[in-house]
Amino acid sequence: MAQLDFHVGDVTNNVEKIIAAMQCARDELQADVIVFPELTLTGYPPEDLLLRADLHQHVLRGLEELKRHVTGIDVVVGYPDRDTNGLHNAASLIRDGVIMATYHKQHLPNYSVFDERRYFQAGVAPCVVTIKGLPVAITICEDMWHPGPMAQARAAGARLMLNLNASPFHISKGCEREEVLRQRVIEGAMPVVYVNLVGGQDELVFDGESLVMDASGSIMMRAASFVEDLYAVDFSINAAATPPHITPVAGICHTPLSVEASVYRALVLGVRDYIEKNGFGGVIIGSSGGMDSALTLAIAVDAIGKERVEAVMMPSRYTSQMSLDDAQTLSAVLGVKHHVISIEPAFEAFLGSLQQVFEGTQTDTTEENIQARCRGVLLMALANKSFNKKHRIVLTTGNKSEMSVGYATLYGDMAGGFAVIKDVPKTLVYRLADYRNGIAPVIPRRIFERPPTAELAPNQKDEDSLPPYAVLDPILEMYIEQDKSLGDIIAVGYDEATVRRVMSMVNRNEYKRRQAPPGVRITRRAFGRDRRYPITAFYGRD
Repeated sequence: MAQLDFHVGDVTNNVEKIIAAMQCARDELQADVIVFPELTLTGYPPEDLLLRADLHQHVLRGLEELKRHVTGIDVVVGYPDRDTNGLHNAASLIRDGVIMATYHKQHLPNYSVFDERRYFQAGVAPCVVTIKGLPVAITICEDMWHPGPMAQARAAGARLMLNLNASPFHISKGCEREEVLRQRVIEGAMPVVYVNLVGGQDELVFDGESLVMDASGSIMMRAASFVEDLYAVDFSINAAATPPHITPVAGICHTPLSVEASVYRALVLGVRDYIEKNGFGGVIIGSSGGMDSALTLAIAVDAIGKERVEAVMMPSRYTSQMSLDDAQTLSAVLGVKHHVISIEPAFEAFLGSLQQVFEGTQTDTTEENIQARCRGVLLMALANKSFNKKHRIVLTTGNKSEMSVGYATLYGDMAGGFAVIKDVPKTLVYRLADYRNGIAPVIPRRIFERPPTAELAPNQKDEDSLPPYAVLDPILEMYIEQDKSLGDIIAVGYDEATVRRVMSMVNRNEYKRRQAPPGVRITRRAFGRDRRYPITAFYGRD
């Protein structure tokens, strides 16, 4: 099982990686067959690159190059395959330089983050090929989430299923996959080798957790989460039986991670791959002395190392000494370079420029937003300045609770290139911080204990503008991720006025979220590819 990370669109290097893994599996692990993840040659998801003719030329050249190197081991790889019926999400078994069989994915997901019907035509036929005298079927990802392909393969004589996947992570996704696979193996009365992609691709993170399940639904082997590796799987074959009987030999079974561990590692991997695959030299983070920026800073250090991370504290007249001290302490413990740049001169300059036109008006959120935008300009300037001739990127620090209700400033704290925790509710932010401190204490305890505050006005607290996060987050989860109605949420026991207020804030701030940078997806429905709501819409308006 080749649980590996492939780069979208980089066919040449992907093929080199396939060849290296194949040679290792053959020469060091003595494998008979190696199975790679879905769309191995192009990476997943290639999106509208699939509409480009030149990409398919690269795929064809890459496939020929791969075939030239395949000897002494069967290789099962995924790639986009065009025939007279159109483009297919395909997987082929290559043996000694020859494609022995090709399967076309039958169930094309077109929900959540998936758009496969935009590009591919569905296959209709099973694919069964003989390996070591055993009839083996090939399917791809979504085919295992539906009844049909497994039974179809069984009827065609298959006794083992190889399933190629690019199944992205969200909380508790591993449990869902195992339950679905259990239904399929019982349906098909045969074991499944489930090989999943690992790595970050824009907002998606693929967690691996490749596994082998026997015909009774027992897990015989489970790969580690969020780690690239090759996993050798042994099978015992009783060729004398009619039909031949195959049983996976029990191997290493990595224990599934806790929610906090899995989410934290997803965030670290998502940040690392976004930085590395896009060639950024390092990151800049605005450090406020609060929890969101503290967690973001810790994730960045764990992702790319302290030498490539810089923290910037940008105090104003409303910044407390506690915030200054905690931001400094956090940077010192993490070992990152720490800057203090006051926004007071810039803030005063803006107020001076606007004094005449603002005359006679009351101070309100306008002045708060100016402060946030001063900080955004400073962070972007630091990122743009190439001190080491390597471009850096600003990581924003807003959480999902804030992004949901618009408690964020366009071109201010939303200014940046990647939003690390944009899909992490505030209550989960605290749990993740506790988890990280359990590995090694880096976030000062005082940050956990103080009330959340933006410090853009005197004595300001988040709960001056929002319901308590313990109330807000469950309402947001029901409305955004579960599509619950006003009546549904009230029936659970929440105050009607509060629910109406939250729903209104979510609806009227879609225009802000549309302009936000991408960030790691960790819930069932994130803002981005997952949730495509119109900006201009009367639904949900009071």
